[in-house]
Amino acid sequence: MQDEDGRTNIFFIFEKPGNSATMMENDSTFVQVVPMKTPPLLMGAALLFWGWQSSQYPLSQDLMPLGVLMGIVLESARVLKIRWELTEADFRRIATFCTLLSLTLAIYAFSTNEEGGNFDGIFRGPGAVHNAAMTTIHTATSWLRWLPISFFIFVAAQTYSTHEAAPLTVFSMYWSWRARQEKKRTGKTPPIPNINVSYPYFVVCLFSSSIHPNNGGMSFFCGECILVGWALWPFRSLRFGIPIWTLALAVSMVASYFGQQGIGLMQRYVERSNVRWMMRWMRPHTDPKESITAIGQIGELKLSGAIVMRLQTKNDDPPPTYLREASYRIYQSRTHAWFIGSENNALENVVAQGNQLTWSLVPGKKNLEAVNIACYLNDRSPDGNPQGLLPLPIGDGELDNLDAYILQKNPEGDVMAEGPGLIIFDALYGPGETIDALPDTNRDLHVPTNEAPALKQVVSEMNISTHNEQKILNQVSGFFQRNFSYSIWQGRGTLVTSTNETPLSRFLLHTRSGHCEYFATATVLLLRELKIPARYAVGYYVHEASRHGYLVRERDAHAWCLVWNARARTWEDFDTTPASWIKIEGDRSSSMQSFDDFWSWVGFQIAKFRWGQGNMRQYILWGLIPVLGALLARIVFRRGRRRQKKADGKSAAPVFWPGLDSEFYALERKLAQRGAPRPPGEPLSDWLARALENPALDDLRAPLQELLRLHYRHRFDPRGLNARERKLLQEEAKSCLEALSRTETEITTIRNGR
Repeated sequence: MQDEDGRTNIFFIFEKPGNSATMMENDSTFVQVVPMKTPPLLMGAALLFWGWQSSQYPLSQDLMPLGVLMGIVLESARVLKIRWELTEADFRRIATFCTLLSLTLAIYAFSTNEEGGNFDGIFRGPGAVHNAAMTTIHTATSWLRWLPISFFIFVAAQTYSTHEAAPLTVFSMYWSWRARQEKKRTGKTPPIPNINVSYPYFVVCLFSSSIHPNNGGMSFFCGECILVGWALWPFRSLRFGIPIWTLALAVSMVASYFGQQGIGLMQRYVERSNVRWMMRWMRPHTDPKESITAIGQIGELKLSGAIVMRLQTKNDDPPPTYLREASYRIYQSRTHAWFIGSENNALENVVAQGNQLTWSLVPGKKNLEAVNIACYLNDRSPDGNPQGLLPLPIGDGELDNLDAYILQKNPEGDVMAEGPGLIIFDALYGPGETIDALPDTNRDLHVPTNEAPALKQVVSEMNISTHNEQKILNQVSGFFQRNFSYSIWQGRGTLVTSTNETPLSRFLLHTRSGHCEYFATATVLLLRELKIPARYAVGYYVHEASRHGYLVRERDAHAWCLVWNARARTWEDFDTTPASWIKIEGDRSSSMQSFDDFWSWVGFQIAKFRWGQGNMRQYILWGLIPVLGALLARIVFRRGRRRQKKADGKSAAPVFWPGLDSEFYALERKLAQRGAPRPPGEPLSDWLARALENPALDDLRAPLQELLRLHYRHRFDPRGLNARERKLLQEEAKSCLEALSRTETEITTIRNGR
């Protein structure tokens, strides 16, 4: 109804929104006024706004004409008096049809996708995962943008129904169950509240209109503010004036605008930020160009027990001990960092073989071992795709079942992949040739001059008297195992005490305790001092078995040495870090590690589905077909059974609406015979006011209005009428009918006398 301030409200118990009625209270019955219907023209404006904004999406259809047409259909209900009596079953069938339409639109968006390639390209080829991701994004955005179309038929049916609302049982399983239980207990269909979905549909229109690229303009924000203010106008508080309400709304909208801008700025700041302290809160990743060590820093080296990799081997074979991500050649003593040594990273593309899933790193090599690796790509390429270095065993010659967009390698043995955020592939490896370049005298034997004195002193202490490289390696390994210890804590005693001393030389000559970066760096430089080519490698140490294979945790990150075997002419792993480091790191595990591992497994399963590494995506796509068939069969065959029953002469049970036995309908028919018919859709209150304009009915004005009040309560109030009120309705209606009959007889007598 329209109150004195022009706000649109409806009684959820009355026959039609807009009835001029007041709040009633007697005994325990209370009728509440609930604003539910949108103000005039708001829905048309929202659909027009949706059509305008949705048409700005690249490669999208022009939805402006459709938005105009839909808006006209809904707003015309305020002028047209056409109404249909729709039952709960009708609304349920319409809701089912809207669901079917929504699924159909999703399939249409999927089938017309051009960004992710054709249907076959989603499941095969080197870009299959990329195509699936692009198809998913395109389908989701199109479907969300078309939501107003999916629900339009239901909203239109509600708008042109006699009640302009739908039964709550259509939306709520609880109310549907409650109605069934009440009917089973009493044998009668209980009164069911109706709700108007105009405001939810308005919110859907605004949401769908936001599915478009942010071009930095203000059109969407300004339009949204106008529509939201328009929608909130009927709900404004009567305690405050319009200026205060407008000011409060403006302040909230300005705050939301600057809040949105602030969130955007913070996001860009975080994305650009590269400070090292943030690395403590992020999953570590390896830079192919450099590796900044913690050499020279005091404090504890902390890494978590988060699972970063999962491995599986065939026939319960042992896994590779080391998974290398990168190796480096040049050590800069001043910054304690290792650098790649090749100009511009020297990455070159690897060409996939015929099936687009196999990548040969060392062509023609015979690989005797295989391991399945599941890992994450934690960096981003310039194009925004996930990328990262692959953790691979030394001697890896081929990668199989790898859905990568781009694969690159460099002379240092690093393999960079660009693809989905999670990749699962088979690494085939074995002894023999590797992808690493041959030793280079200038880089693989380079020793910083300020580190040379300490290295020479250690060589003298080891008293090496052989030229056999294998014996030299054994002596170096034994020297570190006997005289050094592993420690994740570096106290102030590790700080240099003179200008001629470096953190590495202090580790070699005094403290002789440190973490793997100390041991790997010292070993590489010591071997180079002994004229044996060596490189610094970083990656992970594999040692923890699980029920489904092997797990690699963040604290398993490791650094070691790659040494050149001149006799076999290949690079080999050489690790001098004391074996106790594994136990020391394991002792730091959290008491909640089992719980964390479970959630890590859940996240892994979700990531497999998200990045298309499992079969779930394909199952869902094919599963849509029987779902659509079942919904269509439910609509078609259920309708067919009802027609068959009618053909057999079995009429359906009559629909029971509370209050249909009201005596007021007899008065309505009587007044219609006297020249005051009630058009379809006209509220009873408006019709009665028009009928009482006849001066001959002045004496019946008060009784008829009281009868209308009792009729409304009998028709819509969940509590109904008590016995006294029900008898009063019957007697008063009978009296009014007799009075109308007498009046009609008198008028006939006067006409005949004339």
